[in-house]
Amino acid sequence: MTSKPNDTNDVPIPSLSTRAGEVAASILLPEGMTGRASPAKAAVGDEPALAYIASLPQPQRGVAEAVDALAAKTLPNLRRAVKWGMAYYGMDEGWCFSCGGFAEHVKLMFINGVTLLDPVPPVTPVGMGKATRGVELRTLSDLDGGQVAAWMRQITSVPGIGGKRR
Repeated sequence: MTSKPNDTNDVPIPSLSTRAGEVAASILLPEGMTGRASPAKAAVGDEPALAYIASLPQPQRGVAEAVDALAAKTLPNLRRAVKWGMAYYGMDEGWCFSCGGFAEHVKLMFINGVTLLDPVPPVTPVGMGKATRGVELRTLSDLDGGQVAAWMRQITSVPGIGGKRR
């Protein structure tokens, strides 16, 4: 599935200047690729989450597809949604981690990762809570499938956000 960029949601991003001081032509990135929230509408289910991933440009799409496939393989009864402009994943007991495309990477974040994961992932995101931790994946080779699958199993072993307390 491909999507055509919506001109009203595109933001010009200037490229780097050359050594001679010339400015190369600007490129357009979808608004969600600039660090702002994606225009993807909040919805629960596989279809909206997979449509969000399919809307990402390469290489972010390939990385997000690999994360999604790993989640589906690792977690039976996986639930998907789009929330806050990113794909969210969880089990019957709430949302546990998210995957979102940005200009230069895919951000994979684990809700309450600082208290639930061992080892704790290195990245502390801005605006996602002090206990959230994750990784920024620039290419498929950055995805350590064994470690990420272990984190997915650990984080879903307790109720996520919006789930019932045990």
